[in-house]
Amino acid sequence: MITIQFKALFISVLTLLNIASCNTIDIYEKTVVIPGHKWASDYKPEFSFSIKDTAVPYNVFFVIRHTEKYNFNNLFVNLITKQPGMDSVTKQQLELTLATNEKGWLGTGMNDIYEHRIKLSPPQGTYFSKSGTYNFSLEQIMREQPLEYVMNVGLRIEKKL
Repeated sequence: MITIQFKALFISVLTLLNIASCNTIDIYEKTVVIPGHKWASDYKPEFSFSIKDTAVPYNVFFVIRHTEKYNFNNLFVNLITKQPGMDSVTKQQLELTLATNEKGWLGTGMNDIYEHRIKLSPPQGTYFSKSGTYNFSLEQIMREQPLEYVMNVGLRIEKKL
């Protein structure tokens, strides 16, 4: 009898995990610890991932974790991209909103730490034009140097369903 209940429970758990995993197909996620929680402008975390399927759209997210002592409502960064087979890079300046005066911090928080996953892709998603390895780096371009109370930064790539 216990064996039948265990099998039923096991199958139920597997079914729930399968259903929960159908919303997105994760391709890549990596966060990097910012040394001393002070992000210097010359510290440029790097991220590399491979794209095989160029026919589908992807969602690209910037990930940041900071303390409540972070001094700004936003963050300016350069997203530096190198496509497969290219020697040159492209640099895109982004202003990322972390808080508003009306709502406070926009990310999820626990105690005094907040995490944000900010979608960088347009609503229809991002199409990568070439298959192969993409290299990204992040450069903070705020006036405060170093930028204090930033714990981690990263990128997340997932297939858009």
